[in-house]
Order: sequence, then C-alpha cells, then structure tokens
Amino acid sequence: MCGIAGFIDHSRAFVDPTAALRGMSDAIRLRGPDDEGSWIDPAHGVGFAFRRLAVQDLTHEGHQPMRSRSARFTVVFNGEVYNFREIRTELVAKGHAFRGGSDTEVMLAAFEEWGVARAVERFVGMFAFAAWDAHERRLHLVRDRLGVKPLYWGHIGPNARTLVFCSELKAIRALPLACPPIDRDAVALFMRFGYVPSPYSIFKGVQKLMPGHRVEIDATSGRHETHRYWSAKEVAERGALEQIEDYGEAVRLVEQALERAVDLRLISDVPLGAFLSGGVDSTLVTALAAKLSPSRLRTYTIGFKEAEYDEAPFARRIAQHLGTDHHELYVGARDSIELIPTLADIFDEPFADSSAIPTYLVCKLARRDITVALCGDGGDELFGGYDRYLFAGRIESMLGRYPYPLRAAASAAVRATMLLPSPLLQRVDRFVPGSQTSRTRDRLRKTARLLLERDAANVYPRLASVVKDPEHYLLHHDSPRCPMSDPAWCPDIACPVTRGAVRDLVSYMPDDILAKTDRVSMAVSLEAREPLTDHRLVELALRIPARFKFANGRNKVILRDLLDRHVPRELVERPKMGFSVPIDQWLRGDLREWGEHLLDERRLEGEGLLDPHAVRSLWDQHQSDDSQRQWELWNCLMLQTWMERWGPAAAAVEPASATAAIEISTAAPSAETRPGDAPRTEGPEQAQLASGTERRQFAGGTYWGIVQAFVQKGSAFLTYLVAAWTLQPEDVGGVTTAITIATLLSFIFPGAAADVLMHRQSGSQPRYESRSTPPAWSASPS
Repeated sequence: MCGIAGFIDHSRAFVDPTAALRGMSDAIRLRGPDDEGSWIDPAHGVGFAFRRLAVQDLTHEGHQPMRSRSARFTVVFNGEVYNFREIRTELVAKGHAFRGGSDTEVMLAAFEEWGVARAVERFVGMFAFAAWDAHERRLHLVRDRLGVKPLYWGHIGPNARTLVFCSELKAIRALPLACPPIDRDAVALFMRFGYVPSPYSIFKGVQKLMPGHRVEIDATSGRHETHRYWSAKEVAERGALEQIEDYGEAVRLVEQALERAVDLRLISDVPLGAFLSGGVDSTLVTALAAKLSPSRLRTYTIGFKEAEYDEAPFARRIAQHLGTDHHELYVGARDSIELIPTLADIFDEPFADSSAIPTYLVCKLARRDITVALCGDGGDELFGGYDRYLFAGRIESMLGRYPYPLRAAASAAVRATMLLPSPLLQRVDRFVPGSQTSRTRDRLRKTARLLLERDAANVYPRLASVVKDPEHYLLHHDSPRCPMSDPAWCPDIACPVTRGAVRDLVSYMPDDILAKTDRVSMAVSLEAREPLTDHRLVELALRIPARFKFANGRNKVILRDLLDRHVPRELVERPKMGFSVPIDQWLRGDLREWGEHLLDERRLEGEGLLDPHAVRSLWDQHQSDDSQRQWELWNCLMLQTWMERWGPAAAAVEPASATAAIEISTAAPSAETRPGDAPRTEGPEQAQLASGTERRQFAGGTYWGIVQAFVQKGSAFLTYLVAAWTLQPEDVGGVTTAITIATLLSFIFPGAAADVLMHRQSGSQPRYESRSTPPAWSASPS
C-alpha cells in the first residue's frame, strides 16, 4: 500500500519541479512511511512522487518510481496485484527476467509484453497507478475494477494547463498553485449521500477516476481519452442470462471463489491479521483466513461501553471458537468524540459516514502489531445485506400498479399516522416496512415520500440517500446525476435486488465503504484488504438469484449457510447492529457545544453554502424531540468541519448565481425577532403584497378543503390496499390495525391529511431555477 502523486506541467508553472513533487509526497506521507521517491522527465514536464508502505519485497528492489528493463515504462503504483506470481511465471516463460520479488516489477514486464490496456485485464487486485510510456509520450492512469484504491486527476493552475493526479487531495493542496474553487454541485451531492460520489470531487476541475476505468493523456497535446475495461452493469446483464439455478452448486462456487480470494490476500512479507466485528461478513473472512493461514491469525475488535452498540462480546466468543489470537479495546464516548475534529484531516473531502470513527479506532489498535488486515467489506452489497433492496422492489411495483392520485392520498394517510402518540405508534411498529433500527415515524416518513415518486428509477437512489431532500438545507441546490442516480449505470434486468446491488457497486461501495476503509487505515499506515471485493467473486455473486440471498425472513442466506460450516449459528444469528456510534445522543449531550459553534447562523451566512435558518431549525428540532434527524445534522456538521480545516483559508467558494443571490436576499423573514435584529417596518408595497397573499391563501384554503374531503373518506380504503399488498397473509392483525387507525384519523385529525398536502404543494417549488442539463459524462457509463 502506498501513496502516489504527480503532474504534467505543460505551462512550466513550477520553478522547482523537484520541490513541488516533494511537497506532494510529504502531504501523503502516512500512506507510505517506509520509503519515498520521485522522478522527472524534464523534456515533457512529467513528474512522479511516491510514498511506500513496504508489504511485498522489503528490499530496495521494491523502490518506486520504478522503470521497466527497456526504460520505456515508468510507474508509481498504489495497491496490490495479488496474482503477480502467476503472471510472473507466464512472463518468465516468455523470456522476461526479474531482479526482485515485487508485484510492481511484474506489472512493468506485463506492460512491455502486452501493453497497458491488455495487461490491466489480467490483474487481480486493488490498484491505482500512473504509467508513463516514453515511446508514445502518453500517461496512463488506471483504477481497479471495484474502486478499492483512490485516484484523483484533473487540470489546475493558470488556464488549467497543469495536469495533476494523486491518491489524496492533500497532494494537490501542497502545490504552489491556487487551489481550485469548491464545486457546489459536489456539495449538493455530498449533502444527499454523505459522500462525494465519483466522478465528482469537492474541487472544480478535479475528478475521481471511475472504478474499472483508465485514462490516457497525450503529453504533447494535452488531450485525453477515457476507456472502461470492466463494468458492473454489463456483468449483471450477462449474469441475468447465466443464473445459477441449483442452490448447492451456488454455495459450492461461492465457497471456492471466496477461499481463493482470501488465500491470495494472505500473501505478505509483514505481519497480518483480520478485523472481527462478530457479523456475518467479517466472521466468514476470519474463519477462512484462520483455516488457510500458516500461523495463528491475529484478530481485532473495538468494544463500546454503550451496550446497544457493542458487538465485542460476540466477536470474543467467535474468536475463541476459531482459536485466533484475539485483541480488543473498549472505548467510551470521550475517545470517539475526541477523534471527530480530526476526521477532516483524514478525509480531505467532506465525508459523513459515522462508522469511520470505530473503523479508525480498530485500525489504530491493529497497527500496534500488524501491517496488513483483512476485513469483510462488500458482503452486504453482493449477497443481500440491505432490506432496501426488497423494499425498493415493492415500491417500484406499486408505482406501476396504482395511479398517482391514489398513491398521493395513501401518502397523506401514512403521514397522518405519524401524528399518533408514541404508545399507539409502537403497536404498529412491526408492520411498518424498513429497517427495525429506525424509528417508526422515520420509516413512515420515508414510505410516504416514496409513494409520491413518479419515476420508478428514482426509488432506489432515494432510499440510498442519507438526506432525502438536501435542497432544504442548501443555498444552491443543483444536484446533478451521478452513477447512483443516473439510469445509464443501472442494468436493464428485472431483479430489483441485483439492480440495487449494482447501483451500490458503482457508487456507495467505492465512494463510501471502501473510501472510508482506505482513508482511516492509511491514516495509521495500515494496509486493509477486502477479499469480498475480488472481481471474480463479484461476477459470481451477480449470477446468483435473489431467492438465494433473501429467504424466510433472512438476508445473506448463502453466506450464512456457508458460515454454518465454520461457526455455530447461535454465535452469529442476531439482529444486524452495524458498525456505528450514538450520534443522536452525542449531539444532545457531549457534542452539543461543538455543534452550536459549527452551525452558528452568522458563520453559515458568511460561508454561503448552507441555509442558516433551515439548518438552525433542524438543530433546534433535534434538540427538542425524538425525531431521528441526526443524519441530516451530521452531514451539515461534517461539511462545516471540512470547511473549517480546508475550505475558507485555502479555497475560494464559487459565488452563487445572481438569481440565487436575489432569492436569498429577498427570502421572507422569520416571524420571530431575534436579539440584535433591527425592527421591521411595513410600507404600502409590503401591505399590498400581504393583502394579495391573504387572498391567495383564502382561495387555496377553499381548494384544499375540497381535497381534504376526498382524502378523509378514502384514507381507510387506500391504507387497506397498501397494507394488503405490503403485509404477509399472516399479518391480519396489522391490516386491521391499519384500517382502524386510518378511520380514526379521518375523525380525530380532520385537517391532518390536507395540511400535509398543502405543505407539500407550498414547499415543492424551488427557490430559484436549477440547471437541467447533466454533465456530458452522464450520458453513457463509458
């Protein structure tokens, strides 16, 4: 594992290119504390910088940048090519000779033999590399199929004439050039998903290379060509035609592929261990690693003093059963909270997945003893770990079955149900679809909103969104398409489980799950390896029918049955907890003062990204009731933390459009006067405006009164339709309860449904016009 960076300096912007490379290298030194190197081709302005974490071939023969024997290719490489020994044997048979034992040297020989494009297709592993072809004067940038390793690239500097690339944006910030402006579209996407999805980055002019892609840059002309060499969408479409119909055969093939993936990832010249949370994925990886490892495997777990978040006791019993050398560390709220302000140093883009906190802590614990750790990332996406896959399929079916007016009325009835007192709401909790780790009101809110979708293609992206309506909290809310939301990246197949999995494979997994593991492990100079991301296992998983992943109320069925061969079921079978921390409690307690500071209204107004009034209202709501709004707040706070560390001091925020500025400045003031506000006065124009508003409100009230009557009378019947389709036959009591509640609501809360509809109508119009033209790349996933 390493860190790479470099440039093509067309404009000769660097007075001292060597010093510029050294600055880029120093900025990512934690990715590789064991060695560093740089290389420059002054004739073409090409420069490479490298930081090394020595894992394979600890001698000087593994030093980078490394040149091929003919001197045609020079490479800087981050990651591992796990099948390098197999490729090396083939190359030796073709006459190639090798000095050392590193996979980097094998890669260079493969480039010489087959060229970069064909060689990459042979590599099995996680990698991001830059290769300079001196003969063709072309720079090749390549990222692995699943996006395990990061790679940023783009054009910066005067007239955007300097091409740069790097493992982390810190390297770009270290250059003696003006930092690019913040991309407001990326901010909008971050607020929706909790991460900045590829190909966007937080800075304009810099992008993430998409997983499974390579780009060739002509050093003379500066022109570039992007090529896709692997596509999850195409793999899924082929897999739909080659389904494995025999369950026993599917289990056999998965076990075989997973054993091969784990065995390859045990190759290391330094101490190796595994993360063990006690969940299905990490337990299965650990069980196979313990079986295949030539020595006793070390395992690591973090425990929390809050019992509802603590999986350490389960992991401990599993480790005892497997006979691993187990290590655990219990941490309290203070240990986690003290880490939060440093997250912006680890993630040099806004990043809001709170599981980064325990993941960092377990990496730090493991680094005391080992340099390489295996983990279970990828199991949920590949083998049906998320209930939202099934839920999305049900909602999509309803959108095609029922007309919009019926669904709108049903949505209003569901929203009205949210007004029930908590004791009554708890009685119907198990009948509300969605994860049982979420509160009933929040699941009802989600269901109600999805019923209003007009396009089935929007259902899964909305379910995968952390903040369903980020435009409520942003001053600029263009939210462009990305692979998660662009139908061009979704396979044309019938199975909703596989469609959801592919969307996660191209966006959520590389930009959240794998990015998180990469950044926190590299922050402590630890290499993390994910056997479940082996692309051959992925291709197999996309051939497995959904019924082998979800059955009889169980998820990840095929992995669970495979795990039964290694660990007693009672050690693993329990409700999914997730690797999370009690953010909702902390924001009302230990983190309250910190949050107040970051979300100060004057501060928000000065930065011009978040809507001060909307965000403060959200903060106050979270402090005063039991609604689960911590994730919206956490996204706001992580954006503010990043701005405090990287934004205002070193990057100019691109100003909002003139239209947006007008809308912001003329927004209706709050009815409540805050201390220090100037007294408000009304002139004739304001009075006339108010009068017109009252007339429109009166007319609107009459219209909505008619709508209310229809909603009240139809709510019980429509709720019955929804419940009868959604619930199982044995849930007769749930259907009866839903009908009773809907009927009571039409009398007890006569205005509730109409109020909801009026709020929907008044809040649906955007404050200013947003662009409708997506970026050029979104037209095709290639």
